[in-house]
Amino acid sequence: MAEKVTKEIKERLDKLKKTIEHHRYLYHVQDRQEISEEALDSLKKELYDLEEEYPQLRTADSPSQRVAGKPLPEFKKVRHKVAQWSFNDAFSEDDIKEFDARVKRLLKTVIHKDVSIEYVCELKIDGLKVVVEYEKGKLKTAATRGNGEVGEDVTMNVRTIESLPLSLTEPVDLIVEGEVWMKKSNFERLNKERAKSGEPLFANPRNVTAGSIRQLDPAVAASRRLDAFVYDISRFGGGLGAEGKAATKLPPNQLEELAMLKKFGFKVNSYFELCKNTEEVIQFWKKWQVDAKKQDYLIDGIVIKVNRRAYQEALGYTGKAPRFAIAFKFPAEQVTTVVENIQLQIGRMGTLTPVAHLRPVLVAGSTVSRATLHNEDEIKRLDVRVGDTVILQKAGDVIPDIVKVLTEMRTGKEKPYKFPTNVPECGGDGRIERIPGQAAWRCLERNSSAQLRRKLYHFTGKHAFDIEGLGPKIIDKLLDNHLIANASDIFTLKAGDLSELEGFKEKSVNNLLEAIKKARQVPLARLIISLSIPQVGEETAYDLANHFGSLGSFRRTNLEALQNINGVGDVVAKSIVQWFADKNNTGLLEKLLKSIKIINPAKVPYSKVLIGKSFAGKTLVLTGTMAKLDRDEAKERIRSLGGNVSSSVSTKTDYVVAGENPGSKLAKAEELGIKILTEKEFLKLLG
Repeated sequence: MAEKVTKEIKERLDKLKKTIEHHRYLYHVQDRQEISEEALDSLKKELYDLEEEYPQLRTADSPSQRVAGKPLPEFKKVRHKVAQWSFNDAFSEDDIKEFDARVKRLLKTVIHKDVSIEYVCELKIDGLKVVVEYEKGKLKTAATRGNGEVGEDVTMNVRTIESLPLSLTEPVDLIVEGEVWMKKSNFERLNKERAKSGEPLFANPRNVTAGSIRQLDPAVAASRRLDAFVYDISRFGGGLGAEGKAATKLPPNQLEELAMLKKFGFKVNSYFELCKNTEEVIQFWKKWQVDAKKQDYLIDGIVIKVNRRAYQEALGYTGKAPRFAIAFKFPAEQVTTVVENIQLQIGRMGTLTPVAHLRPVLVAGSTVSRATLHNEDEIKRLDVRVGDTVILQKAGDVIPDIVKVLTEMRTGKEKPYKFPTNVPECGGDGRIERIPGQAAWRCLERNSSAQLRRKLYHFTGKHAFDIEGLGPKIIDKLLDNHLIANASDIFTLKAGDLSELEGFKEKSVNNLLEAIKKARQVPLARLIISLSIPQVGEETAYDLANHFGSLGSFRRTNLEALQNINGVGDVVAKSIVQWFADKNNTGLLEKLLKSIKIINPAKVPYSKVLIGKSFAGKTLVLTGTMAKLDRDEAKERIRSLGGNVSSSVSTKTDYVVAGENPGSKLAKAEELGIKILTEKEFLKLLG
């Protein structure tokens, strides 16, 4: 029985339809974008899910029920001889398993027995689909997909693509489907040329490809050096072969069809694979999430097709998509979701960070329900409100960010966020203030229980004491049961203290005590990091440890000495002096020193450090995600080779190491003319 439809659900559905149609028109007809294709996919999936839940709301003109796009008026219209379908999308492993189960279930109703299914997995090229007809082996017409029934005649432009044959190896009649695309290297060359001539830059290769194919002057398309892969025969009329014999019939499966296309002279993407089950399909998908970045063309997923043609024909089509195939998209780095609340999170220094609580959504391979809004100024810049539909972005391991508010989705019920006058979790009277000269707010009370928890999370974390198994949830249990009150208490815990805690069995108790024992020996830099001295970050801590060589020397320093250290400015120096002047801080440090042993950095003459050290005296900045090393391991390797790691790019930077999805640091490095290392070059220098 269908569920009752509320007014809010109807409003949401109508907003989704209008927004999707707007952005689909821009993308498919005008060849321009206001939001990413991934974000548009996310809106479409929400609409599809709503219509599945409330089928009475599904209409024939819904974006979920038709192929996108209309022919442009500048081109002659072509009615397709074979209807052009678009694929349904899968976004998770569960989606693929459901697709497999559905295929087997439907086939059983047709052929009345259980069958094992083989799938052919092909790469989903991010370009422009074209439908090309050949008559007696000669290219006759080429058209865009358009709305699935009518496309645009782009024959003259498609003829300029050298990888697409004008004559086939056999004089056959057939209609093929393929993807036109532009090399990433050609795209970069084109944008450099446009930059030199003062023209606006193109957004991505896909947009350039679509725009080039829709140029009225074929010379423009020819100059763009486009390429094409052909992947399907949608109609095969046979015809006579080279020796007057009947040409080969359409093959019985997809794998052999790809071989036939290649035989006829088409360029077929060579990265396809026959998979015997969904486990092999998923492995292929995972492999190409990594390998896709190595290719000179854009890939946004894989396409999965039932291999056997008889099964394809038995399964048939829905109103808009084949039942025998599905597009398995790579994890999106941009999706849409709804801001359900905005709350303040207290940091270990008392700084308040606004955090958006989101409707849970899958992005970059993981489900997220939180995104930082950074500060009050960022909220105002985005004009983000509770109830807004927003675009969420995540690159690699970076915390998700809200990059855009879809104001066209607003209903008028959204609520602007205002900073409160007090926050009870701050302790005392809960009053807060905006830090003079900054965009951040902070608690007036500096020693609240919330700040203590944050400091302990940091103390046991990866960059400080790195106590395995002692994460935030366990620390909360220890605090709530009054087993610890500060960091030094961690080293006094006994088996009896832990065994009574919920979820702690003998093995987990022993593992945690062993991890605490191991953490008693700590490098000086990590100890400095653990102290939560305001303004002293990871890199500054390493600089201080290497400069002073021991905690005693560090504690005895003064403001002037600190100000003379390279990389330590006035603000940091004053913060360090103030921290050691506070008796509460030094008292806790003294307690801690009774339980730990500090490993001081080795004192090696600088002349010896230079010998055989590829980064001796050099400063490096890391940006983006690396496939072979995580960020912390890369930093350790740089330091072991005599180098320094900085978090920001400046004229003092010697190298910027750029992984996948590099941020603004890469642009800054290019602007300053700093040497940029790829991950491969960096690993080579590391040896």
